[in-house]
Amino acid sequence: MMRWWTLATLLCLMATLCGCARKSTAILAPKPTAFGFVLVEVSGGKQNAAVGTTLGQPVVVQVNDAQGNAVTGALVFFRGSSGTSFDPAAGLTDSSGQFTTNASLGGMAGRNEITANTLTKTGKTVSLKIEEIGLGYQEVLGRELNDQYCSRCHNPESTPERVSNYDNLEVKPHPFAEGDTLNKMTDSDLLAIIGHGGPALNKSSLMPPYGYTLSKSEIQALISYIRMVSDPPYHAPGT
Repeated sequence: MMRWWTLATLLCLMATLCGCARKSTAILAPKPTAFGFVLVEVSGGKQNAAVGTTLGQPVVVQVNDAQGNAVTGALVFFRGSSGTSFDPAAGLTDSSGQFTTNASLGGMAGRNEITANTLTKTGKTVSLKIEEIGLGYQEVLGRELNDQYCSRCHNPESTPERVSNYDNLEVKPHPFAEGDTLNKMTDSDLLAIIGHGGPALNKSSLMPPYGYTLSKSEIQALISYIRMVSDPPYHAPGT
């Protein structure tokens, strides 16, 4: 009975994946050599990228058994919203119990939910939902402006391209994804503090004014980006 259910599930999976894989007309899901109990995210969630492009970092998940031990040889397969593709879309976990895929977002801006799946010994599908963010034209412009003018102070992590100034500031600025703080500010508040600096809202003068550097449309693009990457998500008043 168990084998029949597992075989039936695999056949359904193969049919489902035929139209979902990137750069392929059909995918045959490999036969699992082991089965897990739970899926956990290792890395790759809550990234943002322009719609229709591949996320900068791969998505990595891990299959564990009921005792929390990593499972090698378990089948993992990904699904996503319309237009989302994966490379590869299915495969077996490695010796560390992990499976890695590169996700390319569809053409719709906003929060995209992708789902990693694995099978239990009884053929039951166990799923893990992961959120990624697709940026439209305005949000992409806002991200570029953030990289050029804002992230040096608002992002505490340094990169090979940018050395963070965060630790040198007496008053620590909020990361743009810090929804608990920035979601309480109206768009007018953000427009004022970006354009006229921190004192416009009785905040630190270490926040400089950008009203003479950025156009109003550029500041609005920056606000759109802040709203899009907010964690928890931003909900406009009245919605």
